[in-house]
Amino acid sequence: MKVAVAGTGYVGLVTGTCLAMVGHTVVCVDRDAAKIEMLNRGQSPIYEPGLETEIKKAAETGNIAFTMNYKEAYLHAEVIIIGVATPENADGSANLQALYTVCEQIADVIETPKLVVIKSTVPIGTNDKLATYFENLLGAKRRGLIEVASNPEFLSQGTALRDTLQAERIVIGTETVEAAAILHEMYAPFGQPMLTMNRRSAEMVKYASNDFLALKISFVNDIANLCEVVGADIEEVTQGMGMDSRIGRQFLSPGIGYGGSCFPKDTKALHWLAEEEGYTLKTVRAAIDVNEKQRFKLVQAARKDMSQFAGKKIAVLGATFKPGTDDLREAPSIPNIRLLLNEGAEVHVYDPVGMPNLEKVFGDQVTYESSTADTLQDADACFIFTEWAEFKEMDVQLFEVMREPRVYDGRNCFSLEKASQANIQYYSIGRKKVGGFVCV
Repeated sequence: MKVAVAGTGYVGLVTGTCLAMVGHTVVCVDRDAAKIEMLNRGQSPIYEPGLETEIKKAAETGNIAFTMNYKEAYLHAEVIIIGVATPENADGSANLQALYTVCEQIADVIETPKLVVIKSTVPIGTNDKLATYFENLLGAKRRGLIEVASNPEFLSQGTALRDTLQAERIVIGTETVEAAAILHEMYAPFGQPMLTMNRRSAEMVKYASNDFLALKISFVNDIANLCEVVGADIEEVTQGMGMDSRIGRQFLSPGIGYGGSCFPKDTKALHWLAEEEGYTLKTVRAAIDVNEKQRFKLVQAARKDMSQFAGKKIAVLGATFKPGTDDLREAPSIPNIRLLLNEGAEVHVYDPVGMPNLEKVFGDQVTYESSTADTLQDADACFIFTEWAEFKEMDVQLFEVMREPRVYDGRNCFSLEKASQANIQYYSIGRKKVGGFVCV
């Protein structure tokens, strides 16, 4: 098939590349000239393991191209996939401005029937509204040329290629059997289970899935906090929980909360939508509240041991919201670094891939290090915000180069046994402290 993809962010670029990998002819459209230039040079504008290699391969076979000329791309495509950003507004609702702009561009140029597929995460009912919007834009002479379908994505940053090529399900939301048939044909080479439903159900599947996972994370963090109070060990607790097939092991890792471009935005968007409809999603509201408080657990713990941060060298290991990505959106590290800076700390940071993006946020306010050892040298405390393998596999003895070996681990990177082998004071989430913490 000839497929046009609007947007070259995580969703659009990964979707377009994977469709090209299975043999479709794909044109990716973006209004960002710098992005298009990079892509035409075979470079990926986002950090995603394996993506750049696959882009180059697809470009060499002629299966993928990148352009700012949306007119040519949309005019000749059989299917147009929209994967633009729908960021969070100040009130928690989704900002659909970019989505509507693309719809206007499509309506402006098409002359033959097209299937427009909304892959962006949008509030329930948006696809129906877009179908009406297209009809109004097309007018009487071209009415009926556009069919709108919902096709939510379920990829995770860091594993996006695998999540697309080996998806557990493909959700297709349509109002006609013809539209469903086109999408079944397009996705047939993936060999994955396909669920066909109406558009509103498909939109809800996306939100319900993400919000359930966010609920699971917030629940286990709530339990971890209680474990600290009553003397239980969250690692042992989650091991016992995870062996129950009804619960499962995934998303039971305690920490300092979820971040990224999906969970924070999607929980707030669904909560906002429910409120607008006169219904309160109490469980989702609770997940949001727990997550907001959880991100400051390390600083709260450190305040019990340190009289002040002013004048102290603070080492920060990990800045991205999770390993495998350079994304800092809603990363717990950002508000924590800001708090430390506001209280006069001298902050030194190291992240394996997130440093360029971090520098865009903080400029010269922090010191950017090139290794774990340099970051820890003579530090008064260390905060771990991201569980990169590099940190989890490090020798805990390295913490002994700190002036005061106080380690506040927000991702439980080390076993308590391993931490106790070093001459350090170690705090983690939902477990007992290691070492004799002395207030300074």
